[in-house]
Amino acid sequence: MHYPTALLFLILVNGAQAFRICAFNAQRLTLAKVAREQVMDTLVRILARCDIMVLQEVVDSSGSAIPLLLRELNRFDASGPYSTLSSPQLGRSTYVETYVYFYRSHKTQVLSSYVYNDEDDVFAREPFVAQFSLPSDVLPSLVLVPLHTTPKAVEKELNALYDVFLEVSQHWQSKDVILLGDFNADCASLTKKRLDKLELRTEPGFHWVIADGEDTTVRASTHCAYDRIVLHGERCRSLLHTAAAFDFPTTFQLTEEEALNISDHYPVEVELKLSQAHSVQPLSLTVLLLLSLLSPQLCPAT
Repeated sequence: MHYPTALLFLILVNGAQAFRICAFNAQRLTLAKVAREQVMDTLVRILARCDIMVLQEVVDSSGSAIPLLLRELNRFDASGPYSTLSSPQLGRSTYVETYVYFYRSHKTQVLSSYVYNDEDDVFAREPFVAQFSLPSDVLPSLVLVPLHTTPKAVEKELNALYDVFLEVSQHWQSKDVILLGDFNADCASLTKKRLDKLELRTEPGFHWVIADGEDTTVRASTHCAYDRIVLHGERCRSLLHTAAAFDFPTTFQLTEEEALNISDHYPVEVELKLSQAHSVQPLSLTVLLLLSLLSPQLCPAT
């Protein structure tokens, strides 16, 4: 096959696309915090890596921080537009938090969402469950269950998260679920021995893609896998490509002090490879320009 023709063939048949799902404890996110230029710039670059991001520990009482962050994200990243979905304020006292999903609305849409009905008041911040569409023939939709546990009741909340999974999978008749967030699932908050006794570890089918030895903390003095992503479902697991904590201070060349102005946590990410064998993806501007340069060779004059 002639080289330009082969190149065109590879461009057209490559239907695989990466889809990245992230969770990030943004550590007491307020309007005053996002209004600081370096904080805003770094948050926007972190968000722009993800097709779906679940922000935790949003404590903004003004209601203005997320719209401002969304506006700057849509200005920054041409791969948008992005939209948001926010939970109600959740908590047992005057201290409340909000879960916020940021998502690329041309690649995924919210199909349904609800706050888990925590009748026994097990959770300090009950999960805000959402079902998203996916651009995949193999897995056309996926359920996300975020949770930010309280350090005082990590084991109790994570065992109750198994009950949330059972309800969610029954509600949508789907076993393809991702549990994610700041679980506080390591170090002093949860020993390895207690971790391994959780139903989310002993019951079959749960795949903890952020490993126990991973460090999800910014401080050099700590090494803890607090933040986790847990996959369930054969179709979901079959699409797994990579999973890791994102070391944003190193990537963005920040000192520890500068990074701690953003958060004391790293985001955690899982990348699914949504391969559609018979689909043709829309061509990017770069590819179109390349094809225009190759066109004399592809279609020689007669």
